Amino acid sequence: MRTPVRVGVFGLLGSGNLGNDGSLEAVLAYLRAEHPAAVVDALCGGPEVVTARYGIPATRLHWYRGEYRTASRVGSIAGKGLGKLVDVVRTAAWVRRHDVVIVPGMGVLEATLPLRPWGFPYSLFLLCATGRLFGTKVALVGVGAAAIRDRATRALVRRSARLAAYRSYRDTLSRDAMREMGVDTARDPVHPDLAFALPTPPAGTPSGPPGLVCVGVMDFHGGNDDRARAEEIHRRYLDGTTRFVRALVEDGRPVRLLTGDACDASAVAAILDAVDSPLVTAAEAASLADLMRETAAADTVVATRYHNLVCALRTGTPTLALTYAAKSDALMDRMGLGAYCHPAREVDADRLLERFRALEKRSAELRQTLAERNRLTARQLRKQFTALTAALFPAHDHPDHPPARTRQETP
Repeated sequence: MRTPVRVGVFGLLGSGNLGNDGSLEAVLAYLRAEHPAAVVDALCGGPEVVTARYGIPATRLHWYRGEYRTASRVGSIAGKGLGKLVDVVRTAAWVRRHDVVIVPGMGVLEATLPLRPWGFPYSLFLLCATGRLFGTKVALVGVGAAAIRDRATRALVRRSARLAAYRSYRDTLSRDAMREMGVDTARDPVHPDLAFALPTPPAGTPSGPPGLVCVGVMDFHGGNDDRARAEEIHRRYLDGTTRFVRALVEDGRPVRLLTGDACDASAVAAILDAVDSPLVTAAEAASLADLMRETAAADTVVATRYHNLVCALRTGTPTLALTYAAKSDALMDRMGLGAYCHPAREVDADRLLERFRALEKRSAELRQTLAERNRLTARQLRKQFTALTAALFPAHDHPDHPPARTRQETP
């Protein structure tokens, strides 16, 4: 009797970021449908959440629990340093127990938000290096990437990508960025974001009040290269977004505030405090499914976080993007709404309102466009999962077929 394939999933999962968890959910649905005998567990940021929500065993990604807190005292600095050494052994032991490890989506090859090289980039490198050492196939599936200026972060990301057995990207910009960073991407496919594989709310879902606008907000401080002016960027973003929400309320429009990460709660609280109106409410979404229900009920969505945009577009709701990275512009363009983007670093409420009104005038036409693009996206994602089976599971699921060739690059 054939031994069940052992599959690990890896990443900052269960840590409060709904987009990351949505990508995990899409991959788990694929595994359960196409490889039901697979034994699945996770090495992740929030193991308790992942086990409770998805029913799979999970191990904490970092030995040191204060990994993502700023280390200022001698004890915390020493703890972080020791944790880096311990994590080498822990990661290697975990990887060795698996036939395949999947990194599901997420922007694991980018630094569009503040990121230190010895945080997640180091963890990803350990994963890919030990995968190569022990012959465990590591697959970066539908991931995001962007050119990285910081030398140490760029080196770790580049080496990790080279060591992976399989890579696919959620947009061509990501593939181009990895090629520019020195990775051979000639055989790397591009497919839509994994979250587009998630089911939409069922027909007949109650709609929101007439004229409802969902506004997705973010605890936005700029990117990795904006640390020196992070507070200025945050203040400008929050002020412009608040003025935009106030203008909608003055027009009598109900507004529903959305988030995509636990850290966004502070931005929601600031807007609720500044715009004291019963027309403004806040959603308590715990998953991308919750976010999709919110966006499906709205007439229009205006959002910042990438996966807020994905949810709105997936449900076919006309959407205006406050973009903070090229990935958002690329997503909007791919879905036929490239003209409706506004920079998150320079939120001008008057210009944003003007663009919002232009979007609403074309609402019926854009809903039709989104329906067509979503049908195309579904076909493309089916190809992604078919390719993934061929690359990672040929010996277990297709004994009559020769194993798919996997990449062996020089690190």
